[in-house]
Amino acid sequence: MPSAPKKTATAIIDSHNDYIGALKGNQSGLLAAVVANFQPQATTQQINKGHGRIEKRTVSISHILDGIPDFPGLQTLIRVQSERLVHRATIIEVTTVTRYYVASFIDTVQAFAARIRGYWGVENKVHYVRDVTQGEDASRIRTPPLVQIWAIARNFALNLYRDNGFNNMAQAQRSAGFNLNTLKILFRMK
Repeated sequence: MPSAPKKTATAIIDSHNDYIGALKGNQSGLLAAVVANFQPQATTQQINKGHGRIEKRTVSISHILDGIPDFPGLQTLIRVQSERLVHRATIIEVTTVTRYYVASFIDTVQAFAARIRGYWGVENKVHYVRDVTQGEDASRIRTPPLVQIWAIARNFALNLYRDNGFNNMAQAQRSAGFNLNTLKILFRMK
C-alpha cells in the first residue's frame, strides 16, 4: 500500500498538475537516498540581511535520479543549505540547516529557489504573524463556532493592516490598539 505522500503525489500528477514537496521523516527511505545520491548540476546563492541577521541560502538542483527510489512523477531533486548568522550583543550565533525537496517538473535553479523562498514568505507572513503577533496558538477559545469567528476576525485585521500599507503586523496591531485615529483610518470612518 503506498504511503500518504505517494498517494498525494499520484493524485497531483493524475490531475495534470505538478508538485514541490519537502522531504521529511515520513519519507525516510527517500530522504536517505536523496542525501546519499544527490549530485548537484546547477547552484545559486541568495543572501538576505535584516533584523540583526544574515542568511545565506545555497540552492542546488539535480535531475540525476540514479539510486533514488521510485516516486510518482519525480524529475528534480533540490537541496537548500541555509546558514544563518544572528548578532546578539557581542555574540554571533551561527545555525546551519540542510533541507531537501522533490519536484515533478524541470525548471531553473533560480526558479526553484524563488518558489521555495515564496513558500517561506507565506509561512512568515501568515502563520508566524497569526501565531506570534495575534497569539492564535495560545488562544483558549475551543468552542465552535467561536474558533471560526475569531479566525475570520484575525484574517480581517491582517487584511486591513496590509491594505493600509502596514508591513509590520505587530506595529500595526499596537497602533490600532493604542490610537483611535488609526482605527478610524483602518475602518474608513470620519
